[in-house]
Amino acid sequence: MKLLNAAVFLILLPTLTPALDPLSTSIFMGSAAVAWQLLSPHSWLKCSLLECCNMKDTLNLSAIKMDLEQKVFGQHLAIQIVLRALSANMYSNRPRKPLVMSFHGWTGTGKSFVSSIIAENLYQLKIPRRRFVHHFSTALHFPHLSHVHLYQEQLQNWIRGNVSACPRSLFIFSEMDQMPHGLIDSIMPFLDYREEIDGVYYGKAIFLFLNNAGGDKITEIALDYWRRLKRREDIPVKKLQSVLSEEIFRNRNSGFFHSQLIQKNLIDYFIPFLPLEYKHVRECVREELRVQGHPEDEDLISEIALAMIDYPSEERLYSSKGCKTVASRVTLIT
Repeated sequence: MKLLNAAVFLILLPTLTPALDPLSTSIFMGSAAVAWQLLSPHSWLKCSLLECCNMKDTLNLSAIKMDLEQKVFGQHLAIQIVLRALSANMYSNRPRKPLVMSFHGWTGTGKSFVSSIIAENLYQLKIPRRRFVHHFSTALHFPHLSHVHLYQEQLQNWIRGNVSACPRSLFIFSEMDQMPHGLIDSIMPFLDYREEIDGVYYGKAIFLFLNNAGGDKITEIALDYWRRLKRREDIPVKKLQSVLSEEIFRNRNSGFFHSQLIQKNLIDYFIPFLPLEYKHVRECVREELRVQGHPEDEDLISEIALAMIDYPSEERLYSSKGCKTVASRVTLIT
C-alpha cells in the first residue's frame, strides 16, 4: 500500500511543483526521490542505510577467496571445499536444495572463523546483514534435554519465518557435539530436495554445522600420513569426508548421532579442519601481533608457537587448542 501511495504521489508530482520556486522544487523533488528509494523493498539507498534482503546481492567469491587464503592457516582442504560449494550454490539461479555444510575438527582450527568470513561476505555491499545471519549456540539456545520437543517447534518456526523474509538466509549451528539427539532432524524438511514448502522456497538458504566431533579421527589420519613421511596436502578429501560421515553418525557425543540428515544424504559437504602444526600457529601469532598493533618479533612468535605445540606428547607435532589461545597469550606477553 505504501508503494502504491508513493507511485500515485510521484505521478501527481509534476502538477504540484509549478507553484514552488526553483530551490523549493529541487528540494521537493529530491525528498520525493529519497522517499521513493526508502519505500522500495530492494532499493540501493534502503540497503545502504537499513538492513534489507536484496536478492541481487550475491557472494563476492573473489573477496571471500582472498579472505580465506590470507586469514585462515593450515586448512587448504577446508578452503578448497568451501569455495567450490559456495560457487556452485551461488551460480545456480534456483538451487534444488539449500547448501548444507558440516565443519569438523579440533577446537581452534578455524571452524567458527570460516563461518564468520562467509557471513561477512554473503552480500556484495559492505553493510552487515545481521538480521539474516542466525547463529545458534547449543549451550545457550538448547540447554535442557527435557525441552527437545519445544526446541524442535521453535526451530522450525524460526527457520520458516526467516527464510520467508529473506531466502538468502544463513543459519550457523555451533557446538553440534552437545546438541540433544533428534533435535536437528526437526529441520530435515527444509534441507531436502523440494520446490517449496507451504509456498516458501528454501533453496537459497545456507546451513553451517560446527562440530568438534570427528576431530580426533581427522588428527589420527593426519598423524598417520606424517609418520609415513607423506604430506598433509596429499590426504584425499573423499577419504576424510567418508570417515567423517560414518564417525559422527555412530558417535553418541555428536548431534548427528543416528541422524536422518545423514541417512538421507542431506548434508552436502563434510568439511575436515586439520590439526595445526608449528608453522601454522606461527602465522596465527604473527597475525595477532598485527591486529593488536605490535611489531613482528620473530623470537616472540617462535616462543608463543612452540609453547602451544603439545600433541602427541612424544612428537609434539600439533597444537591441541589450535590457535584458540593465541590472542590471550600475545596480550599477556606483549
